[in-house]
Amino acid sequence: MRGSAFVDLLKAAVPGGVVGTNLEAIDPWVEVVPAAVADVCRWLHDSPETGFDSLQCITAVDWFEPDPKKAAKAGWDPHLELVYHLWSTRARVSLVLKTKLPRWKDDQPGQPPEVASVAGIWRSADWHEREVYDLSGVRFVGHPDLRRILCPEDWEGFPLRKDYEMPLEYHGIRGR
Repeated sequence: MRGSAFVDLLKAAVPGGVVGTNLEAIDPWVEVVPAAVADVCRWLHDSPETGFDSLQCITAVDWFEPDPKKAAKAGWDPHLELVYHLWSTRARVSLVLKTKLPRWKDDQPGQPPEVASVAGIWRSADWHEREVYDLSGVRFVGHPDLRRILCPEDWEGFPLRKDYEMPLEYHGIRGR
């Protein structure tokens, strides 16, 4: 299933979930509202028309410009964008699913934004969500074991955030 028929089916399955598409891009993508991520993913996985049986990766992009002069010209408000790369073995087609999140929950610095976990849909999401949580600071609600995967448990901050400041030392060990 390709093109507008696919998008129409998705919009009918998850009303109000889709906010943008570009199926002509090199990596075709669909943008959804954060509240619809789990429902859209469940439909993409279970639908006989699509059958996206594989989650290749999840990543987060920090759309933040720390330089105030550049930020004024950026043309977008700071946010995080989650990017899910999906593959359908049956249809032999890939799809990118995107959603935009605030940088911080309730605009409280240090409070990670939240989105539903898809680990119950694709087992590979378990590791991918933990990595995004650890490095970019997104809390995946309903994840079976959301904890740091690359940084130590007591690490502070999220190293892939553009405003992250590397600590000068960690447990008395000087890093720079």
